[in-house]
Order: sequence, then C-alpha cells, then structure tokens
Amino acid sequence: MKIVPVPCLEDNYAYLIVDEATNEAAAVDPVEPEKILHAASEIGASVKYVLTTHHHWDHAGGNEKMALLIPGIKVYGGSVDNVKGCTDKVENGDKLSIGKEINILCLHTPCHTKGHVSYYVTGKDEEDPAVFTGDTLFIAGCGKFFEGTAEQMYQSLCVALGSLPKPTRVYCGHEYTVKNLQFALTVEPENEKIKQKLSWAQEQRLKGEPTIPSTIEDEFETNPFMRVDLPELQAKVGATSPVLAMGEMRKKKDNWRG
Repeated sequence: MKIVPVPCLEDNYAYLIVDEATNEAAAVDPVEPEKILHAASEIGASVKYVLTTHHHWDHAGGNEKMALLIPGIKVYGGSVDNVKGCTDKVENGDKLSIGKEINILCLHTPCHTKGHVSYYVTGKDEEDPAVFTGDTLFIAGCGKFFEGTAEQMYQSLCVALGSLPKPTRVYCGHEYTVKNLQFALTVEPENEKIKQKLSWAQEQRLKGEPTIPSTIEDEFETNPFMRVDLPELQAKVGATSPVLAMGEMRKKKDNWRG
C-alpha cells in the first residue's frame, strides 16, 4: 500500500491510495483533479475510485471534473452528506476494496458535517493501517462543529477513531498542525510531547515538508480534543465530563487568537 499526499489549494491535502500489486488507486478528496491525476501518472497508478470525506467544496469540489476526466469512475460519499458528484453512497461499516490487497472500512464520523465519513484502510498484515479523517480529526485538533454537537465529536474522535489500533497512521484534510499544537500548548503548557511535536512541526514547515501522517497513539498524547477523557484536562477547561470538556475546548479554540 502506497499513500501519496497531494497538497491542494492553500492548505488542503488530497491523497492517492495505491494498491502496489495492481497499481489501482483511489483518490481521497481530489479537489484539484489535474494535480491528482498528474501525481498518479508519475507513479504509474490508475485512479478507479474517489473517496469523499464530506460535502464542503474544498473536499468534494473536484468530483464532477474527476467523472469527466475518468468516465465511469466510482465516487463514494456519506449517505446523508449530499456530496457533489457522488455515485455510490456509503454508510457506517460499509466495506470497499482497491486492487488485490487494500481493504477500506467506512466510518461515520459526524459533527463537522452530519454525514462526514472517515476511511480506515488496511493493506498487507505487516503494514500499519491508515485512516483518512478529512475535517473530523486534524493533527492536534479537530474540525469546527458546523453541523453537529460536542457529543457527536466526542463519539467520532474518542470512540470511533480512538478505538482504531494505536499505530494507525492519520492523514487529515488540512495542514493546520503548527497552529493546533500552539493552541494545545496553551491548554497543557507542561506537556513535553506537545512541545517536542511543535518544534518538529515548525521545522517541517520551514523545509516546506508536510506534518502528516500522525498516529492515533500520537493524537492521544498531543491532541487536546482526544484527551478530554482525562480528569486533569477537564479541570483545565472547567468541565466535569468528557463531552462538556469537548464543547468547552472547541469554544476556547474558536476564540483563541494565536
């Protein structure tokens, strides 16, 4: 399984997931189709599927063009998300495959949008799995609650995504890592792992390199929104439960001017 990030627009990431046995590929959120197809041609991959995380234009806006460029392509999207150009609607628990060796599990991760889907991808046994989280889980952050509640984001982040194997690689929809870690440090100024990751992320960006992927394990150590089960974190935002802490943390982040 090969994963190729394709930076798009100002700070978006689209991705190619390639089955190396057959060179069949899926494109995740290909908002700039020509860029995605150029990246595919450079590695000899043939794009057969589009996996859309949610309906926002900077994720689904390339779907119709992809269908024009590749007649008959399957475009997957959440069943309740009204995804532009969608040919095949998916529900929580649906399974897809690419080529011979890649399996995909669709996870309904609502809140940012009501039908947001994350795609959990497994290849050969010895390969770490990956999850494409769109705008639900960012590295050290989460998406704004545009169409959902703190309860939903808690379920999406800490339960659905949080229950994936710890080494699962996290590929998110935007390069927001430095800002997210700067905010995380205001919540937990004593957290050494956040300090280390922020320093690393700043170096990566100075070199023009991406900060993806993270891992689920990393997120539990450095992402304040995935740490809301911890009583000490709840106390920092004046909350008495994980869900209340999720809501308070989001308010705090929305009002933060870092």
